[in-house]
This record gives sequence, structure tokens and C-alpha cells, in this order.
Amino acid sequence: MPTGTPPTPPRTDTSRAQPARVYDWLLGGKDNYPVDEAVGRKLPPQAKDAARQNRAFMHRAAAWLADQGVDQFLDIGTGIPTEPNLHQIVQRVVPEARIVYVDNDPIVLRHAEALLVSSPEGSTDYVQADVRDPAAILRHARDVLDFSRPVALSLIALLHFLPDDQDPQGIVRELVDALAPGSHLVLSHAASDLHADLARQVTEEYARAGIRLGFRTRAEVARFFDGLDLVEPGLVTAPEWFRDEPAPPAEDSGIYAGVARVPAGGES
Repeated sequence: MPTGTPPTPPRTDTSRAQPARVYDWLLGGKDNYPVDEAVGRKLPPQAKDAARQNRAFMHRAAAWLADQGVDQFLDIGTGIPTEPNLHQIVQRVVPEARIVYVDNDPIVLRHAEALLVSSPEGSTDYVQADVRDPAAILRHARDVLDFSRPVALSLIALLHFLPDDQDPQGIVRELVDALAPGSHLVLSHAASDLHADLARQVTEEYARAGIRLGFRTRAEVARFFDGLDLVEPGLVTAPEWFRDEPAPPAEDSGIYAGVARVPAGGES
């Protein structure tokens, strides 16, 4: 069941494009505005593929973690609900699972009731907060999640919206340091070194809309997993990441994806 009632949502700014709404448009959703659609239409066609690949990776990773018995998830950068949502995937396997969703976009808050439809045995909650304030996120998440036990931290297609001057490495480290051994980091990130021309085009189009991006090389993305144990197949492109299921169709991708486990003290 929901653990709380979402506060009255603030006014949504429809004059500027917002990442969650552009992503919704790329996925074929309806919860976006003409300003968001205008950005999406200027992006190369591969942007829709990337959004779909991100979503499919999240589905596979969440299902695998639930199969491993993980029953707590902290999903930051949730975006606008697109079924199946993370809690629906996880609670099919672990009905008692607890999920906290986090996003800073007011329109996501307007759809929080859709996110908060948990299984009777489990719990979901929604926090309006910014990943750049990890202390606030952790403070709210502790009302629902038990950080003395494993938690899966999900950062799907989020960190490339944090250029280096916003210290994404430090933010991830603060979040991961709060996790118990046996927890996992689930991460996907746009690549700067797989299709450099396309990456540059996407970055420029978002910049024209006032949205800064920080696409990264594989080596730079790998740094987010420092000190953690990467789960096979390691840091690969989104369609290449799968575990105990048939391989997804092979396709080109400009998205890196990986899952890593927080080791016990002394492990590496």
C-alpha cells in the first residue's frame, strides 16, 4: 500500500522542455507538451531506440534482482509512469517488495497516484527531490526502506543530465555509501564514444532547449562502479545486458548499462 499521500503538486512549467517529458514523448507517451515534442522531433531517430533500450534494460535488471530476492528498491529519476513500472515488475516476483520513487519534475508528482498502486503485501512511495541533494533523498527513503538490509539503487538514464561540474561521481558515491553489503547499483548512461556525431547532435539539441547534458565514455561511466562488483556481463550496451533469460535481439546502441553489487567489508 502507499505509505503517504503526495503533497499538492506545484504548477507545471509548460514553457520549457523537461527531460522526463521529452523521454515520455520518445517512448510514445501522451504526458508531454508541444515544447517537449519539439525537442524530441529534432533529435535523431536513434533517440527513440535509446529510450526503448533503456526501458527494456530496466525491466530485465529489476526482474533479475527480484529473482535474487532483492525486495527494496530506490529508483531515482523515475520519470513519468509507463507501464509496466518498476514496482509492477518487482512485485510480480516479490509481492512484499518496497519501492521508493524519486523525481524532481512536478509533472511526475501529478502522476504519483499511478506509481503508488502497490501490491497489498508491499509498499510504494514517491518523493519529489533532486538527485543533486542525495542527503534529502536518503532521509525520505529511510521512512520506507531499511538501509540495514540490501537495497537496489536504480539510476536509469539519469546521470548524463549531470555535467561534471555538478559532481555526479560524488553524488553516486554518497548514495552508494548508504547501502548495506549485498545491495546493488543499477545504472544506464548515454555514451559519448560509441556514436560521437549522434551524441554531439543530441547534446546540442538539448542545449538549445536549456538542458545541459554530460555524455561520457565507457571508462568514465565505469568509474561510477568503483569499489563495486560488476555483475556479468559487466558494463555493456543496454541490449547486451541480460541474465537468466533469452538474449534480447542484437541491435546497435549508444547506451551503456551495468549492474554491480556492494561487497561486504574487505571484499573487492
